[in-house]
Amino acid sequence: MKLIKQGYLAFIVGLTVLWLIAEPIFVNDYNFFALRHMVMNYTGIVGIGVMSLAMILAMRPKLFEVRLGGLDKSYRLHKWLGITGLVFSIIHYLWANVPKWMVDLGWLAKPERGMPPEETLAIFRFFDEQRGLAESIGEWAFYGAATLMVLALIKWFPYKYFFKTHRFIAIAYLLLVFHSTVLMDFSYWGEFIGPFMGVLMTAGVVGALFSLGRKIGVSRRVQAEINELEFHKKNTVLKVTLSLKGRWPGHKAGQFAFLTFDSKEGPHPFTISSSWQKEGQLVFMIKGLGDYTRLLREKLKIGDDVVVEGPYGQFNFQGKKENQIWVAGGIGITPFISRMDELADSPQPKRIDLFYSTGVLDQEFLESVKMAAQLANIKLHLITPNMDGRVDINMITRAVPEWKKADVWFCGPAQFGKSINNGFSQLGIDAHSFHQELFEMR
Repeated sequence: MKLIKQGYLAFIVGLTVLWLIAEPIFVNDYNFFALRHMVMNYTGIVGIGVMSLAMILAMRPKLFEVRLGGLDKSYRLHKWLGITGLVFSIIHYLWANVPKWMVDLGWLAKPERGMPPEETLAIFRFFDEQRGLAESIGEWAFYGAATLMVLALIKWFPYKYFFKTHRFIAIAYLLLVFHSTVLMDFSYWGEFIGPFMGVLMTAGVVGALFSLGRKIGVSRRVQAEINELEFHKKNTVLKVTLSLKGRWPGHKAGQFAFLTFDSKEGPHPFTISSSWQKEGQLVFMIKGLGDYTRLLREKLKIGDDVVVEGPYGQFNFQGKKENQIWVAGGIGITPFISRMDELADSPQPKRIDLFYSTGVLDQEFLESVKMAAQLANIKLHLITPNMDGRVDINMITRAVPEWKKADVWFCGPAQFGKSINNGFSQLGIDAHSFHQELFEMR
């Protein structure tokens, strides 16, 4: 979280600094319309800037995934950038239109608009001729983008409709690029911010075209077939075993993949619960948490085709400290099962304590977890909240006296993770020693 916050702030501050260098904010002839012009320039630069970076992140580039600590972090940054773009676009829209409405009402006098100097480059004269068109296109693109962004943020809006409609933001973005290119202050092109925005928007256009052409992640896709289904009734977990039909690059414990069981529903992310043994099989443990996952048991059958895209994620259990503490809640045990399978074949000298909190005592499932922990030489702390109380920082530090020498890996409900993270933070643990997947793709 800290890394993506730093990246987010650095980008906003960077755009602001470049704008300040290019914009003569300390002018002698300072009036309302000069202020309006300045605010519109700034909100326009930041608005299209963050949208461009969000569009680049939508392509799932490996560079950002590694630098930010996983695709889940990239998507969280993508979401923040989208919200920021929405806020700045609203401010930009209001500053563009409210003064016009005030002029129409007679509350403000319409300012005189000067003609561009004759020595202006032909391209800028062309842009000046397109101002009216660019303003109209920008206004309608704003309406469309704002509507789609709001729908993306509404959690009760069904995922399958979100999946279908969200890519249309790319169309709105392309229209906003035209709007921004035509209306950006001509003087900016002579400063560093002009070429920088040109490169940024060009990369964003590539991202938009990838999205519209459904090319995002295509190089990481492989066809597969369901060859085994096993349902654990008590904890409503469906074990899905896939046989790969194409080349899989291999994966590390803790990584996830997007699975498309139904093209109409679109891809959903699930953690891979098996280690990679090059035998051409992947195992996923899918918890029935929502309408979609609850119905998978009824919809899926052996022999069904599945599209697998991945692997993604940096939840890789690579820490610098001597030992490790794992904390899992419910289906959050999945990446740890995968890692235990790896360690059973390739033991490590690290001491590892696994705290597994589950309210459902499915004996068959729990026995498989216990066996995996035993084979991997991991100390398992099985916690049933109703009988043992909730897993908290006091329980963990009592059970692991040398907790200061351990990296912490968490997977489970968001609030549970926040509580554990806050507890370790208060004890002074380094933020880089706490690892958590932010498993929210919208």
